[in-house]
Amino acid sequence: MTQTAKTGATPIVLAYSGGLDTSFLVPWVAENYQRPVITVTVDTGGIDAEAAKTLHERALALGAIEHHQIDAREDYYEQVLRFLVFGNVRRGQLYPLCVGAERVMQAQRIAHMARKLGTNSIAHGCTAAGNDQVRFEVALRTLAPELEIIAPVRDRAFKRQEELDYLQQRKLPVPPFGAAYSINRGLWGVTIGGTETLTSKGSIPESAWVLSKHAFDQPRAPARHSIHFEEGRPVGLDGQALTPVQVIEKLEELAAPYGIGRGIHLGDTIIGTKGRVAFEAPAAETLLTAHRELEKLVMTPRQQRIKDSVAGPYGDWVHEGQLLDPVCRDIEALLLSSQRRVTGVVHVLLRPGSLFVEGVESPYSLMKASKGVYGEAVGEWTPVDALGFSKIVALTGVFYHRAGEMAKQ
Repeated sequence: MTQTAKTGATPIVLAYSGGLDTSFLVPWVAENYQRPVITVTVDTGGIDAEAAKTLHERALALGAIEHHQIDAREDYYEQVLRFLVFGNVRRGQLYPLCVGAERVMQAQRIAHMARKLGTNSIAHGCTAAGNDQVRFEVALRTLAPELEIIAPVRDRAFKRQEELDYLQQRKLPVPPFGAAYSINRGLWGVTIGGTETLTSKGSIPESAWVLSKHAFDQPRAPARHSIHFEEGRPVGLDGQALTPVQVIEKLEELAAPYGIGRGIHLGDTIIGTKGRVAFEAPAAETLLTAHRELEKLVMTPRQQRIKDSVAGPYGDWVHEGQLLDPVCRDIEALLLSSQRRVTGVVHVLLRPGSLFVEGVESPYSLMKASKGVYGEAVGEWTPVDALGFSKIVALTGVFYHRAGEMAKQ
């Protein structure tokens, strides 16, 4: 405990999600640091009015002297999500960075709030074995190096059952899932960690899914929808103009009951270990798939290839909490440029466990711009041109094999 923590009366700002770790920290920090605690929830999606009220009431019941909720959904889209869509970013070719991508932006908002409240201390509930500790601390040390960072769950290696026992012994509120599952929710989806994800063997039970419970034992009838894009941004659904955040929230509502975007990601953590987490990303799965197909219609092969080559590293750096690195601004400039013609409508069919793109339309269609018809008729070239082209394209292979035969002689 620092001298400041022993004697200071200024509050400690706690990054509060309402989960077990941060719920435990409200009374524990107040008790052990003998300083008031102010909780701050940075809303990056998934918190409706009822949930916000519950978070506020629970924080105060746990002992916080104040609770603040910051609506950062629009900023989250503009700073992070739009570039993940532009890049069609998935980690391990599967996981769409459901949570974690927002941590740097949350750190920005919490640091700003700490300064506004006149405190020099920020607490978080990250463990020593996860990714979030790195994301938060890299961002906080970059943005606000003067602030003290308090991380008891990491530094004292508290177990989830210990935290649960602490709250229950004091008759304090316990999150709905208790110690069984660690759940994070945001605009881009939900992650679920439990005993099942500590190994590589099995899945979580049906009861543990948050958004897609009963998607397969109570299947819905198929449904068709149209997603509208302008320069890569989702701007409408089924003919109705919406903001990107509204499109994302509506798609989650529509696609989640079909089990679309449900998966378990096995990958590399920032600290070098293998990690596994269940996730539900109905809106991300739908938008990334639709956006990718629209790009195929309007972008040249070289545009797609160079964009893909930088989108992967960009996703890795966002995942690792390195969003503030200037290389990310360079990549974002390329991604923005690449989206100038990604405008059109994508028609999708939702079925249980399946997202099917039925068709794509765009005024910038490269398919429509050609006079030829694939597999049917020539256009800007003749049959003779096609024969000559095939001969020339084959030359590299012809020379290679000819050289091999010559070497045998």
